[in-house]
Amino acid sequence: WFSTFLSSLQRRLLGSCSPYTTPSCAQVGMSGPAVLSMNAVPCTSAGCKWPKIGNTVTVPYEISKAFSKQTIIEALKEFERGDRMTCIRFVKKTKKDVNYISFISGTGCWSYLGRQGNAQQISLQKNGCVFKDIVQHEALHALGFHHEHVRSDRDEHVIINFENIISGQLIVQTNNLGTSYDFQSVMHYGEFDFSKNGQPTITAIDSAVTTFGTATEMSANDYERVNRLYDCCE
Repeated sequence: WFSTFLSSLQRRLLGSCSPYTTPSCAQVGMSGPAVLSMNAVPCTSAGCKWPKIGNTVTVPYEISKAFSKQTIIEALKEFERGDRMTCIRFVKKTKKDVNYISFISGTGCWSYLGRQGNAQQISLQKNGCVFKDIVQHEALHALGFHHEHVRSDRDEHVIINFENIISGQLIVQTNNLGTSYDFQSVMHYGEFDFSKNGQPTITAIDSAVTTFGTATEMSANDYERVNRLYDCCE
């Protein structure tokens, strides 16, 4: 399902945010056909992050009435539950909130990279994008994370078969936050995503790795990267 490969045609903006992550910013597009290009306001290393007050990073949000809210709310609650808890708190927007995420039912699944300011849209097309993994994938983009398969060390782990891809795929000079490459990250595309001819677009170098891009929720590494990027353990 994961949407588009990082490309100039992608709608998910991987702006020039100091590449904080390989937390692969979730897609700046998940599944379905490549979507329109959209230029995001470039963000700096400081501006990409949502502000932390005390020990908490509060991210206000609103959800369009176009779809049921429960799946989205439950996916966001996972950021603050159990032994993988982070310091991110997604809370319902109030009238006083100027900067917030607005979940809309647009064309495809896409998000901006990092905090943009004002009403920042995340598109979850009603029929096809409202699943926990996709919600978390797009939310991670909004928090400042790139796709896993574009991280700076990706060529040590995967081969990108450019000849099979609908549009180009880039490497982003990411700060991988001292974490290993994660095939189980919710930010990783699958073997055949965005293939133009039915052939693999991503091939694992290690033949023992046979499954990737099928995560149904954030991995332990995804949580760890959020905690490191936002200094949640301080």
